[in-house]
Order: sequence, then structure tokens, then C-alpha cells
Amino acid sequence: MSWRMTCLLACWLPLAAHAADIDPGKDPVPSVMWAFYHKQMLGDTPFVFDDRVKLLAPPFAEDARQVPLEIDARAFKGEVVKILAWAELNPLPRIVDFQPLDRVLPWLSIRIRIEQATPLRAAVLTRDGVWHVGSTLIDAAGGGCTAPSVVRTQPGWEEHIGEVLGGRYPRSEFSRLRVQVAHPMDNGMVSGIPEFFINHAELRDLNDQLLAQLELFPAVSENPNLAFDIEGAGQTRLFIRDNSGNEFDAAIP
Repeated sequence: MSWRMTCLLACWLPLAAHAADIDPGKDPVPSVMWAFYHKQMLGDTPFVFDDRVKLLAPPFAEDARQVPLEIDARAFKGEVVKILAWAELNPLPRIVDFQPLDRVLPWLSIRIRIEQATPLRAAVLTRDGVWHVGSTLIDAAGGGCTAPSVVRTQPGWEEHIGEVLGGRYPRSEFSRLRVQVAHPMDNGMVSGIPEFFINHAELRDLNDQLLAQLELFPAVSENPNLAFDIEGAGQTRLFIRDNSGNEFDAAIP
């Protein structure tokens, strides 16, 4: 065995032993779908249910097409690789794959659709290779995923696709960046209307340095609302691409 392989094994074996010893704890929102989504989303990577990952959502979704969701993993600042979120009982469960990089804190606000009462999950992958899973329950009258887009009822909506409204709001140690993107976010579940949604977004600074990237899924509400927490000053740019290949970008002061 080469010295390089010996070194790799020496580094890997303690991590493997550590992963095998992890107790995931008790599911705080027991769900018949957890075992399925655990394998589908997290694979065989070790995980723990962790109340330091906070999901803030209303207890009841008054409008199931526009449900505010806040994912807060700032307890793991500097250690986060990516954040996945999903709604377990949605017909289209995936919400977002969020990768905060330089200067962007592991916090995200987003609006989603839900079809019925469901557990919501956010899984935070840290640099030690462990997923930390936060959970909450939300009740709803239902129908948020199968209702037609309101955007399509507005005259000339096609002319405004990709338009971005937003601004930066200074806080004591960071700035909160809020944006809204004009897009119907069609999920393919309304008869005669195929999937047409934003599937990728990047936040960059004026030097074109990548600050954060997101993969978005059809569970995200029409006219997506996103918010990020950014350390430091300076203008940023939001780059967006939808599943039809349309690309947009906008400067945010």
C-alpha cells in the first residue's frame, strides 16, 4: 500500500467510526414518509435531528400558494456546505438546494406552495459530513400545488418575466437582501400548462465572485420571493435561469 493511500485511510477511518456512532435522535414531527425521504435526499450520509436548524412557518397556511418559510442555520456559521428543504406530503416535495458561500450567512427566506398539511424539513450538511435536520409541521386547507398561476391572468405577463425588484436593508452586523422575481413558476400540475419555472439562481458581487447559489424546484411560489443575509457592503447581482433556458440578471444596490 502506498504512503498516500495509508494517509487517506488514516484520515478517513476516524470519520467513518464517528459517523457510525452518531445517534440521530427522535423525529420531532413523526412522519410515515421520513424513511423514504431520508434515503432519497440524504442517502447513506449520517444525520441527526437538530433543533439548532430552525424552520419558521405559520402554523396554518392561509394561502397555500404563498406560504412563507424561513430556514435559519446560523448556529453552524462557517461550517455549512449546503441546505436542502422539502415538504414531505407535497406531490412535488423538493423546495430548494441552497449553497451559501463567501459572505452569505446560512439563512434563507422563501415562499412555497403546499398541497396539504405536511411536515417541512431542512437538512444542513456541515463540513464534518453530517446532515443536521430541522423540522416543523404546517396545516393547510390544501390545493396550493394544483391551483393555476395568478400571474397568467394578468395582461402582458410575458413581457415582465425575469424582472427583479429588490433592495438591501442594513442590520447591525449584516445586510438583508430581499428580491422578488416575476415568473409564473408553473409546476406542470395544471392541465394544459407544462412545467416552466426558475431552476437556478446565483448571487455574485461586482467582481463576479460567487456568493451563493440555489437550485429551485416547482414547489416554490409564483413570483418567487427570496431573502439572504450578507456580510459586508457593496452591490450584488442576481443571475437567474429557468428550465426553458431563459437567463436574466439584475443589479441589487
